Formats: sequence, structure tokens, C-alpha cells
Amino acid sequence: MDYIDSYYRRSLRDPRPRPRLEGRVEAEVCVVGGGLAGVTAAYALSRMGKDVVLLEGERVGWGASGRNGGFVSPGFATGRGNIARRAGKDGAAALHRLSIEGMRFVRDRIDALGIEGADPVHGILSALRHDGGDSLKEDRDTLAREFGYEVEFLPTGSVRERLRSRCYFQALRDPNAFHFHPLNYVRGLARAAEGQGARIFEGSRAVSADLDGAVKVVRTDAGEVAARDVLVCGGGYTDRLVPELRQSMLPIATYVLLTERAPERIAEAIRTTDAIGDNRRAGDYYRVVDGGERILWGGKITTRTAEPRNLAELLRQTMVSTYPQLDGVNVEVAWSGLMSYARHLMPQIGRLRHGVWYATAFGGHGMNTSTIGGLVIAEGIAGESDRYRLFEPFGLDWNGGRFGHAAVQMTYWWLQAQDRWRERRVA
Repeated sequence: MDYIDSYYRRSLRDPRPRPRLEGRVEAEVCVVGGGLAGVTAAYALSRMGKDVVLLEGERVGWGASGRNGGFVSPGFATGRGNIARRAGKDGAAALHRLSIEGMRFVRDRIDALGIEGADPVHGILSALRHDGGDSLKEDRDTLAREFGYEVEFLPTGSVRERLRSRCYFQALRDPNAFHFHPLNYVRGLARAAEGQGARIFEGSRAVSADLDGAVKVVRTDAGEVAARDVLVCGGGYTDRLVPELRQSMLPIATYVLLTERAPERIAEAIRTTDAIGDNRRAGDYYRVVDGGERILWGGKITTRTAEPRNLAELLRQTMVSTYPQLDGVNVEVAWSGLMSYARHLMPQIGRLRHGVWYATAFGGHGMNTSTIGGLVIAEGIAGESDRYRLFEPFGLDWNGGRFGHAAVQMTYWWLQAQDRWRERRVA
């Protein structure tokens, strides 16, 4: 299957497909899943001299890794306070440092590998939709004191010079974070892994596996891989190849649009090249692309896996409610993608049993967390570190089945109502 129609497919630098697995091959490590976590792990393992085979059911970066907003910044889908309640203060600090490392790894690889079309642009604004500058100043000071990580506090006036909307108040600007073309990046990293000897097969969905013996066997429709270690890196499209993983994550849909070319109208609303995310529970995130000629706008989450018929209009209404001056700017294309979340909102990274590893549930801040997940699990497989154990407090909690889906959707609706109430009070 080809990539879905999106901004990223339309601006893909190298669309050439990879071969399908046919027959039996042997490797030291079989990676299942060609998203950013799996590709990063394959890259890291092959760089360590390991013989790696990666199986992807569709195309490299076909899922959330190649459909997202393109933001790369530190942090996780939940806050440091929640992380500390499970992992302790020191554990939470170590995990946050890992998230910074993941962001920097992506940026460094773009330059070191000369990945064409990744096009990183530095600067991400995290903006409030209510008046709450004191909390942002506390966050700024904590990041500087505990991590030596400098971000800039922007008062309301400075924010509204950049974002011509009455919806926004104060913001933190992170000059280290950046936004980029995620699909060109993950495909470029895959090419680098292949240059180091990794073998990557597309259109090769893993349909069954024997994972109990000293040699594991992963089967596709047309072939099989025998390996000492198997790493499963599914995301929102995870199937039941390993039931323990499927039962511990929730596929959550998110939505993105690309506007038509309207540089003059866009300049009336957004006067920055920084990417923007707001503080809503399932917030809006957006950025100008193509030199300010278009907007890429994402937001909303649901537990439904089918794309709404009026997806483009739903997103457009949100954009126009934030920037009325964009009314009349049309949507050129809109798309959805499935992220995977655990109930505790942290990545699930670890060893299931001897020779069986997993790295999944990267919904929220996925570009840095899937990167660091791929790196630390590769180190664990190679025996070079046990940093993956930092994620042990965040295990394979049961997702609640269909009741879990319903609970997530109801929680989201409740949080949306809280957002509307809070914003109405300061309007």
C-alpha cells in the first residue's frame, strides 16, 4: 500500500519502495514495525555491528511516524509530576534527560547523514489559552535549574505580536526544539541503516510468530525471519501478533489538515516561523510550511478508527475560531492517523521475556520518545546498557478493552468541557 494523501506524501523526496520478504532469512535481530522507533533501533543496532532485519507491513513511516505534526521537543505525553509519582523524583529527572537526548539525536542525525527534505526549523511556542504566566515562569525556572535547559518566557503582548489571536496569553518559547518533515526523516534514517547492513522489507506484515525457543521465528505471508532477538515496535496499528502488547495500548486517532496557498492571509494571522501548540488537553498544534504559503494544522482526538466524513471542515472550524481572519482559506487535504497510548500515558519499553523486546505507545511527543525508545532498547538488546529499565515503572497495564476506549473518549469530552469553561472565564 502506498502512503495516504498528505502534505508529507506530496513533498516526499524519495518514494522508491523496498522489496517484499520472500523465503527464509536469518538475522541476529528481527525488528517488527517500520515506524520511527523500529527504524531508529535498526539504525542503532546495525551501527553496533548487529545483523538486523526489519519487517514493515506497509511502507517505512506509513503510520503515525509519517503523518504527524512534525514537532520535536522534550517531554512526554504526561507531566513530570505524574511521572515522578511512579518513577520517583530521580527517575522522572532521568527520563526527562532522555527526552532531551532523543530530540538532539534527531537533530544531529539530520546533519550527520545529510537527510534531504527533513528541513528542520528551530523554535516551538507552547501557548496558554488562559491567563497563567506564573506557572510558565515556574516551568522555565525548573528547566534551567534542574536540566540546564533554557527556554524563553513570552508575555501576552509578545505572544499576540506573533499570533494575531485573542485566544492566546503567555507562552514559553523553546529555541532548541524544532519542527520538520518526519516522513523524509524516517525514510532517510532507514536508508542510513541499510547502508550499515540492515535489511528492510516493506509490504511484509508479520502474521505469526514463535517466540518461545532460543531461535525465534517471525512469519509473513511470503517468508519468515529466524532470529535470536525479536523487537516489536507497533504503534496505533499494532495487531495481535503479541497479545500482551495489543491488550496494553489504546489506538487514538488524531487529525491534520493542509490549507491551500494563501500567503497574504496567513501573514495576517501567524507572524512567526515557530511551530505552535496550545495548552488544551488535546490541543491544537500547527505551523506554517512552504515558506509561509500554507498552514499545517492538527488537533482533536477520538477513539474511533474511521475517519470522519467532515474531517476537513471540523479542523477548519477550529482554525477559524482561533484566527477569524483565516475564514475563507480553504483546506487542500486532510488526513488522520492512529497513535498508540498506554493508560499511564508513557511509552512502554522493555523486555517481555528472553529475547523478546518491545517499544511502543509513543502517542504525544512521539518524535523524541520513539527515537529514544529505539535507542535504549537497541542498547539493551546489544548488551551495551540497561537504560531501558528506566521505563519499568510504566509497564503493560491492561487497556480496559472496549470499556477502556469508552473511558478515554468520555474523559476527553470532560476535559474539553473544562477547557471551554476556563477559556470562557477569561474571554
